[in-house]
Order: sequence, then C-alpha cells, then structure tokens
Amino acid sequence: MGAFGGLLGTAGFFSAKWTTRIKEEWIRSLERQRPDLVGKLNVRRDSMRDAIPDWEVPETAWSSLVHGIHLPDPDDCHILAAAIAGHAEYGIEAIDPDTFIINQWDLDPVNAIAAFKRMRARRKKPQSSTEDFAYALEVGGLPTMAERLRAASELI
Repeated sequence: MGAFGGLLGTAGFFSAKWTTRIKEEWIRSLERQRPDLVGKLNVRRDSMRDAIPDWEVPETAWSSLVHGIHLPDPDDCHILAAAIAGHAEYGIEAIDPDTFIINQWDLDPVNAIAAFKRMRARRKKPQSSTEDFAYALEVGGLPTMAERLRAASELI
C-alpha cells in the first residue's frame, strides 16, 4: 500500500498509524517481491513519516498487549496490539492493501480522485500517462485500483 495509503491518509480518509516493526516488515516484504527496490524504499518510508507526523504507535504502547492476543498467525499479534494501542475506532479487519484502497475510494470518490491526481502530478515524470500510472499501481500489487484508475482516466 505504501505511498498510496499514505496519500489517502494525508487526504483525511483515515488516521494512518503503524509501528516501526510494521514498517520494517513492509519494506522487507516488498524487497522480496521486487528485488529491484532493495535499498530504495527508505526514501519512501521517510517521506511517509514526514507526511504523517503522528504515524507511530510506540512499541512501549503495544508490546505488553501482544501476550494477551491469540490469532491463527502469531506473527500478526503485534499488528492487532498496535491497532488497539493506537485507538483504532472501528472494527479491525485484515484486508489486503488493494481492497483497503478501493474501500477508501468508495467512501469518497471525488476526494480519492483528487488525491490520486495529486499523486500522479508529483511523480518524477508528471508527463506520464494515466496508463503508466495505473500500470505502476498494478505492478505494485494494486490490480483492482489500477483498473479503477483506468476507468477514471479522464479525471486523473
């Protein structure tokens, strides 16, 4: 989700919170899937931190909760503990990044389109086509979002 989630977070769709551990896991996972990105994600991580100053749920806030949480995948307990410590306001549900971003779009399509338009304009190659932008989403693991942008290409 990375930059796209951060973009929607700064646009007011939700209050983005994560832990240093979650961010490290996200970077490792993406580097495994995309070896061409090894060593290049720290800039993205830092820009997300700068864009959302209150992003961090400190380990001291969630670590004591982990031991009381039991999930089918024990490696996910720290994520739920951080959501609880970060005062998640609604039901907590594990969904993939593509579905999460689509859900945010569906809640407020006008602002989502505006947010993606701003993101496309900030790309290193602002002259890139909407198709290039959608392809970047698709390659980044957001195929449904890529199709949504293709359908709204005249607005992006």
